Amino acid sequence: MTDDGTPPEEPGRGAEKRRSDVRRGVERRRNAEGRRGTERREPRSEQVIPWREPRDNRTTLTRDTRLDQPRLRRGPKLPRFDPEAFGRWSEGIARFMGTAKFLFYMTLVIIAWIGWNTLAPRGWRFDPYTFTFLTLILSLQASYAAPLILLAQNRQADRDRLAAEEDRRRAAMQKADTEYLTREIAALRIALGEVATRDFLRSELARLAEELDEAAHRRHKLARKEQQRALRRAARREEALAFDEDPDAFEDDEDDIATPVKESRASRGKTRDS
Repeated sequence: MTDDGTPPEEPGRGAEKRRSDVRRGVERRRNAEGRRGTERREPRSEQVIPWREPRDNRTTLTRDTRLDQPRLRRGPKLPRFDPEAFGRWSEGIARFMGTAKFLFYMTLVIIAWIGWNTLAPRGWRFDPYTFTFLTLILSLQASYAAPLILLAQNRQADRDRLAAEEDRRRAAMQKADTEYLTREIAALRIALGEVATRDFLRSELARLAEELDEAAHRRHKLARKEQQRALRRAARREEALAFDEDPDAFEDDEDDIATPVKESRASRGKTRDS
């Protein structure tokens, strides 16, 4: 007997029962796989996805929702207009209202209106005294004129701002160009300060010409003196030969006389240089 009170199974019969159960499970699995392969599946494009109501009033994504496109605006579509054209039109009206012609025409209309509703017969008066309709028209005209004038002023302020920015940009460019030209002119002036000018060259050439003339004049004088000295020597030598005297003695005397003369001239030249 086992613990639960059932008789024990025989060892041979239990093993056969387990093997039969395994064979039945394998056969069932093969049959299920065969049936699953033979079934015809419908394509995905033909599958119908049932609609499900959203839970707790939450928004859900459907197949019609495109996440790659912006959502369209809901609500009534307002008419669109060109702001530039409307601005030009408002500026034209504001300019006309600021002229003497508009003031003159408005004065004529008001005088005619008041005169007609005061002097005309009672049956023909369409706006009797207190002129309620005229007051309403003038108030409407004033209520529309103020925004139009403000719009024109805003456009003019925008134009003035753009013009001021352009002026500042041009002023900055002109200032930069002026500073650049000033630097270039200063650099050219510094470079030209080390270059010889025409007047300087003329003065130097004139000084050199004068020095050359003085040197030539001195050489000419020295040549004349040498020539005169040679002539004197030749004459004295002839005289010495004529009187049977030694000509070298006369040359020594001449050198002795010429030496102090040369020394005196050299001393005068030194004093002049100092």
